[in-house]
Amino acid sequence: MTSNTAAGSTAAADETLGYEQARDELIEVVRRLEAGGTSLEESLALWERGEELAKVCRRWLEGARARLDAALAEEEAEEEAESSG
Repeated sequence: MTSNTAAGSTAAADETLGYEQARDELIEVVRRLEAGGTSLEESLALWERGEELAKVCRRWLEGARARLDAALAEEEAEEEAESSG
């Protein structure tokens, strides 16, 4: 399986991945898993990598959602201030 050192370095590398990079790599991982023909060990490694990539994508999407929510709240607050003032 994966050692903690390898997992730590992978996690650190994942922090630098952009959303599109992580998504594209995840698509490739899924394609390889669906195609079959890999050993059990390789399939497990691909699955684990896919899980990590999915987490990276989720973090990017959650961050984007938070930014959108903040922008919408700010806009709403400005509109309320204009209408009351």
